[in-house]
Amino acid sequence: MRSARLVDAELLETVRQRVLSEPGPVTPARIAAAVNESGRLLGTAGTLAAVEAITAELSGLGPLQTIAKDPSVTDIFVNGPEEVWLDRGNGLERAGVRFGSDEAIRALAVRLVAAGGRRLDDSCPCVDVRLAGGYRVHAVLPPVSASGPLISVRIRRERVFSLEELERSGMVMAEQRSVLEALVERRVSYLVSGATGTGKTTLLSTLLGLSAPSERVVLVEDAAELNPEHGHVVGLEVRHSNVEGSGGVDLAELVRQALRMRPDRLVVGECRGAEVRELLAALNTGHSGAGTIHANSAESVAARLAALGALAGLSSEATALQAAHAIGAVVHLERTPAGRRLATIGAVAERDGRLHIEPALMRDVSTDQLDRGPGWAALAARLAGTSGGKRP
Repeated sequence: MRSARLVDAELLETVRQRVLSEPGPVTPARIAAAVNESGRLLGTAGTLAAVEAITAELSGLGPLQTIAKDPSVTDIFVNGPEEVWLDRGNGLERAGVRFGSDEAIRALAVRLVAAGGRRLDDSCPCVDVRLAGGYRVHAVLPPVSASGPLISVRIRRERVFSLEELERSGMVMAEQRSVLEALVERRVSYLVSGATGTGKTTLLSTLLGLSAPSERVVLVEDAAELNPEHGHVVGLEVRHSNVEGSGGVDLAELVRQALRMRPDRLVVGECRGAEVRELLAALNTGHSGAGTIHANSAESVAARLAALGALAGLSSEATALQAAHAIGAVVHLERTPAGRRLATIGAVAERDGRLHIEPALMRDVSTDQLDRGPGWAALAARLAGTSGGKRP
């Protein structure tokens, strides 16, 4: 890139010292003034390019900033100086970006974490922070990382897709779309499941936007990623403990607080711990809700919920009973060579003290054929408002 060639180490260090020696925020205007004062004859276009590169280096994502500007990029991974990868939704691919050394990666990681109000050093080698601009950054330092400093960046895009757009992209099929719309309209609680990067947050944001304008949507998240297009949305976000180990507010506490905010729809961005107890209890007391959960298949959500219930001190039978009456459907996403796809919509049931997710609408992602499974009758009954979660 031309801007990268214009900014050598000497110019970067000159501008850095000039800007950081004065109080106040690092702004493009201050950087431009420092570039002009350096005596470099870059011309108007060259100065603008240099300002962009130096701004990224001092207050942005550094060498990763150019990748992050691509609206199709959702994730960036730095595994080493010459090991930078990105994801545009079709699997990982190498990025044309390199770092000079492991020290350069570490310096970027430390700066990004500091910008998020946390500390990254030998005493705290693994940190996750959210930054302005929609970036969620996770960094790991040696010796926890055996291969050198690691950086992972998840990019939250402000644009929310409509169901029609998701259908045109192939993520959702027409009959699946009708079921999803019915889930929201009938206020059936549901979980969106899938592996990392399958589009769970994207789909959930879209579905929440279908909520009635009169409804109050309360989001509870570890890091704010959901951004539904809805007129009445409030969000609660986890606060991590400080260096003394105090001041933290976890998801379970936030779910309890959310219940005092009169939510019409209570949403947990990711169910992954003891907060599942509070969520199931809330959904069994008249609240409608939704959330995401990591799972390999729709059917495996049952085992995942049982494991999370155990973390909260619930027996498998208690988890099964509560989940079957609280959650009506599981919407499972998969990543395929053709992109992200809605693979299964399953009905939730309890039999003999065990939780079951029964496939109701199954998609063969290789042929795009839809089949109705054993859970279709139960799901259809729920959407018609005539069934609970327990089946004979």
